[in-house]
Amino acid sequence: MKDTNRTTLLPPMKFMPMETLAYKPTLHEVLPRLRSLYQRQATDRIFAAFDVPSAAIAEFAEQYSHGYCEAPDPAERVRFWDRLFSEQIALEDDSLPVAYLSELDQGLYGGLVGGNVQFMAHPENGWISSMVAPILADWSEFDHLQFHSEHPWFHRYLLQLDTFVGQSAGKFGISHFILIDGLNFAFELVGATETYLSLAERPEMVRRAIELAFEVNAKVQDTFFDRVPLLEGGTCSNMCEWLPGRIVSESVDPFHMTSVQYLETWGRQPIERMLARFDGGVLHLHGNGRHLLEAVCSLEGAKAIRIGDDKGFPRAFDILRSLRDRSGDMPLVVEVEYPQFVEALGHHQLPGGVLYKATKAPSIAAANRCMEKVRAYRC
Repeated sequence: MKDTNRTTLLPPMKFMPMETLAYKPTLHEVLPRLRSLYQRQATDRIFAAFDVPSAAIAEFAEQYSHGYCEAPDPAERVRFWDRLFSEQIALEDDSLPVAYLSELDQGLYGGLVGGNVQFMAHPENGWISSMVAPILADWSEFDHLQFHSEHPWFHRYLLQLDTFVGQSAGKFGISHFILIDGLNFAFELVGATETYLSLAERPEMVRRAIELAFEVNAKVQDTFFDRVPLLEGGTCSNMCEWLPGRIVSESVDPFHMTSVQYLETWGRQPIERMLARFDGGVLHLHGNGRHLLEAVCSLEGAKAIRIGDDKGFPRAFDILRSLRDRSGDMPLVVEVEYPQFVEALGHHQLPGGVLYKATKAPSIAAANRCMEKVRAYRC
């Protein structure tokens, strides 16, 4: 990225709400379907988004190996997403062409309070992510933290937003990106181990970190919605494709390694406070966090849960009936390999109220044929 230290902050660019996307000609068929899912009016229906072969990702994998890399040029990243979505213009599934600002994924928040941001390339999906090592040696340094909108990383954030908004307009959407608030933010300050110890030994410092996290995250997300236009009144999402309203993407990752009671004590109030600031949020659970499912579904403002697959745990699709029973009518998003999805679809074995992310589809044509059955499916 360019050094924008000397750049004067610009007011939000004025863009009209988007109503069409050139790279999704079937947009006005897809949005009503997704709206019905996330308004919990489609518990007897299924939805599907297909991963299809991509020359753009193959080219990215030739350019980048997995590991640390330099900060990317926002214009270069926009070109990657533009090429990726232009390849998929004929895809008639429930997906939307939605670019994820992975470069700002986690590192932005730590960078805003003095962290050393590092970038990492992911050849498998074309992402370049960011993170920071623990920022503070210990809690005694907390009072030295400063956050203000003149920070160089805030300038970089605005540059990224305005570049993407300007170059994507009318063609593809821009996804919300993850919140790093609550204990996630404490992790960035002092690391995970010290954070867990501090819940018992320094709870007052954890509470101060949570309060600073709310300030930083609220500013970041408010700025996103000030500068990125909604799509027909809704938010584009790498987690869930699209949801009505101004929706944020929340994380309960720190509680995956705790009991539910820790989530209730340290997570519920900060999460619900953030979700109430907007029109709700989507959350995700990793394999080691599925014990939190009922608690997460009960969070006020939760709109959907994406359930991930992780090594050492059963695939969500393989235990989906149980997950569906435990989650009530909460919309779920799960991954499944294309052949298994097609087989279950043919045998009428798919629970409703679920968006299925079908990976490794052989072609757009095959995905479109499958979608004819998906749209007709009733539980």
